[in-house]
Formats: sequence, C-alpha cells, structure tokens
Amino acid sequence: MGRLEMSRDMSDAEILDLIDELIAQSDPSRRMRFADRYQLKTELFNSVRRLDILSELLDDDSVTEVMVNGMENIFVERAGRLMKWDRSFTSREKLQDIIQSIVAYSNRVANESVPIVDARLERGERVNIVMNPIAIDGPVITIRRFPEKPISMEKLIAWGSVSREGAAFLKGLVQAGYNIFISGGTGSGKTTFLNALSNYIPKDERIITIEDNAELQIQGVPNLVRLEARRPNAEGDGEVTIRDLIRSSLRMRPDRIIVGEVRGDETIDMLQSLNTGHDGSLSTGHGNSPKDMLSRLETMVLMGLEIPISAIRRQIASGIDIMVHLSRMRDKSRKVLEILEIDGYDVPTGEILTHTLFEYEMQGEDKKGRLVGELKKVGELHNRQKLDRAGIKL
Repeated sequence: MGRLEMSRDMSDAEILDLIDELIAQSDPSRRMRFADRYQLKTELFNSVRRLDILSELLDDDSVTEVMVNGMENIFVERAGRLMKWDRSFTSREKLQDIIQSIVAYSNRVANESVPIVDARLERGERVNIVMNPIAIDGPVITIRRFPEKPISMEKLIAWGSVSREGAAFLKGLVQAGYNIFISGGTGSGKTTFLNALSNYIPKDERIITIEDNAELQIQGVPNLVRLEARRPNAEGDGEVTIRDLIRSSLRMRPDRIIVGEVRGDETIDMLQSLNTGHDGSLSTGHGNSPKDMLSRLETMVLMGLEIPISAIRRQIASGIDIMVHLSRMRDKSRKVLEILEIDGYDVPTGEILTHTLFEYEMQGEDKKGRLVGELKKVGELHNRQKLDRAGIKL
C-alpha cells in the first residue's frame, strides 16, 4: 500500500507486476510454494483493487447471496441453504473501504448521514448497505447475485418452477401484448422470471427498462433502452426518480415498458403507462398473494396521489391483464403458484374481478424432501381480443 500511495494511478497489470516484485523481494530464495505465492498474489490484488475476501465468494458460481454482519460474521447462501463462512475481515477500516468502493461505482453516497444505500456491482449484483448508527454491530452488506447468463424458461421448466403448458400459455400472452404483473415475496424469483418472460418479446420492438438498480438482463433485443434511477448527491441535488423515468419514457416511443419493481408512488405512473397504449408491458412487486398484491398496488398509488379508491381500482383493472404469483417453497425451490386473469372492475361491489387460469397443485414430497407438484390449468382466458388481433392461438 505504501508503494501504491507513492505512485501514479496504476493499471491492474501494473499492480500484479508490483505484487510479483514484492513477493520476490520477501522470498528471495523462493522457498514459498507456488500455490501459496499464487494465493498471496490473489489476496493482495483483491484487497487493493476488488472487494477483498468477498471477491472469492463473488467468483464462486454456486453462491447466490452474501450477507456480511459486521466484520466478524459472514453468511453465504448456496443452493438455497445458509451457512456461516469461515473467514472474516481483518479490520473495520477494510470493511468501510469496501463499502465506499461499492457505492462509488453506483455514484451513491454512504455515511452516517446516509446510512442506508442500495447499489450494484460491476457485473450487476444487487447490493444493500446499512451503516452506523443504524447498524449497531457494524456495517451490514447484503449482496444478491444473478447468473451471468440469464436463466431461460426452459431451465425453469426443467427445475419444476413452471409447467411446460403454463410457459407456453404465457409465451402466447407476451407475444400478443398482454400486460403482465409478477408478484411474490422476497427471494421468490420475480426478477429471474421477468427475464425469462422477456425473451418471448418480439425482437423488432423497442423496449425501455426502468429500474431503481439495473438488474434486468434482456437478451437479443437490439432496440433496447436501459434507464436507472439516481439518488441525490451530498447537496441533495440531481435526483432522478422512477417516476421521472416513467414519464420520460412515454416520450421515447416505446413499444413496451418494463418497470423492474414498483415499491411506492411510482405505481400510479406505471399504471398510467399501461393505460396509454403500451401493450405487452411487464412489472413486478412484493406481495404474499395476488389478492394482497392488488391491495398493495392500491396503497402504493395512494402514497403519491389522493384519488378515490374506485378510480385506482379502475386503473388497475384496465391496465393489468394477467398476474403471475411466485413463491419460495419450504424446500427452498421457487414455484409459480398461480396465474390469474383480471376481468375488470365490478361497479356494484367496487371490487376488482379476477379468476384463476393456472394453479399449483401440491402432491407431496419425494425421498429427498423435495416438493412434488404441478402447475395445472383450471380456467379459460376470457379476454382474447389481443390474441385475435395478433393472430395467435393458444
């Protein structure tokens, strides 16, 4: 670190050469084993240019989530199972340096005045950071990893997350331009499923994605515009919200708008975009069930606009055609539990009408404790106008 501080900005290759030079000086007789030299070189480089010991986990494809609880306790999720890692940070200062490195990449700020930050890493990993004084036992970092290559619908079918019949049904709806909303709890696979669904969008359409943190991996669409919200700077200026991006996207001639996730008052803008001719748009949200998700959408609209609940329900009923609900099961697998159609707004009762098209039927467990079941068709699609206009038969 002393040599680096005295030198100009160095490239990765120059830093690796410097590490080789310093290792040679410290071990002139070359008694150190090659494997130990290589490990030392890697650890030094990760400490200087990457995320220190976390780099080892981020290079491991089997790791899906990393949870840092202060400098001592690091937990890792592999194949849906949580386990404590046997390594820890050498100092609190090193952990703080890593946090500043992460937030700097996303043009964010993390300090005592802004102790909660959402960011992302260079390869798209989602990061949440909570610092002092909010985090009592030291900084907390939660990193959600996504596969470098998006998971296809074929893989989801092979894993039992969705049936082949259900996937074919959704494929036709996406191609015909039905507006689809994906709901589910934390870690249920909403973003993964949205990525898989987006592969069914015709490649000649113009797509605009809008996200708080860029996570979507839309593949094979040449006319793709990716927009990401921006937090205010230290002076409180320069903020660009999801609402700003949605309003701006309407002037960018989109065929479809994909909003990564709605969490607050941007929901009204998302619904209005669905009701202004942008058929085939997609979005996700946190909900324990489809009924709960509809209720949350109403609440989120009211966070940004005080209008009668009947008007909100009319917007939801006319904007969203299909809801897909996902869940993370007790065996850690992720399943599509329900696909339902929104039939409209019932004036006498003031309720949004829905009916189930596909429903997951539990059949039991296998010898390894894995759930056995199937997503089965239980209803017929009522609104077939978009299918007929597109000339698609399910």
